[in-house]
Amino acid sequence: MAGDHAVIIKRIKKGGHGGHHGGAWKVAYADFVTAMMAFFLLMWLINTTTPEQKRGIADYFAPQSIAQTVSGSGGVLGGKVLGEESAHAGGAQSVMQRQSPPSPSSPVKSLANGQTQGGMGADAAHSADTNAAQDSDFAHAAEAIRQAMQNNPDLANLSHQVMLDQTPQGLRIQLVDQDGRPMFQQGTNEPMPYAKKLLAAVGGIIDTLPNRVSISGHTSADGGAGGNWELSAARANAARGLLQSGGLSSDRIYEVAGKAGSEPLLPENPAASANRRLSIVLLREAPPTPPGRPL
Repeated sequence: MAGDHAVIIKRIKKGGHGGHHGGAWKVAYADFVTAMMAFFLLMWLINTTTPEQKRGIADYFAPQSIAQTVSGSGGVLGGKVLGEESAHAGGAQSVMQRQSPPSPSSPVKSLANGQTQGGMGADAAHSADTNAAQDSDFAHAAEAIRQAMQNNPDLANLSHQVMLDQTPQGLRIQLVDQDGRPMFQQGTNEPMPYAKKLLAAVGGIIDTLPNRVSISGHTSADGGAGGNWELSAARANAARGLLQSGGLSSDRIYEVAGKAGSEPLLPENPAASANRRLSIVLLREAPPTPPGRPL
């Protein structure tokens, strides 16, 4: 009909949403592949590293603090802490002597006993104060050694090969061999260049304390030859010379000894490279006897 209006239908095509996030799965997939690659790389590294390398990595990320142990010459942190209620590391038992009070009928003897006990108490307090002061000095010396290594790019990579702990003998500084990074050239007493720098730095730091120094060389049991005794002694003597070149006075040297493989750092693996090491002990000196007291 002429009066009817034409009906117009307009169709609008809506665009898809794929253009906005159609590639998001690629990012997620890339993250997944990267994570899997890192995981398999980690598994490969764990399977190819030696126990000594794992121990070195663990020591590198460990908190920088001195281990308060009583291990004399055993494994790493192998000693037991000696507390008031703990047994001595060597199996000895502490025995306390109880003295009966002096008889009132002997005033002279009572006075003498009182002076003796008072003197013993003063000596014990003096010894305790001296030990506490030495512990503090040892802690500062150990921190100074760590700081010197961190500040020297040539020595920073050796941080996981330097072990510091306090023993009943004193502050022990051990320079340990690692596979591919020994302290001495194989089979000789010639120190590696980085070992020379490290020993000179240690010598300058421990010279600031009055304590005497004991130096011992250790080898592994892989060779099995009697020459390990001569080699370990020669290496200890070479270390003495380098410590003195760093500033340590010659009259501070208490002993220089070669111990071959008699005291392995890792007894369960006598041939391990970590058993080849230098042990430098800043000795814990006995307190001087107060004037007027018998020796």
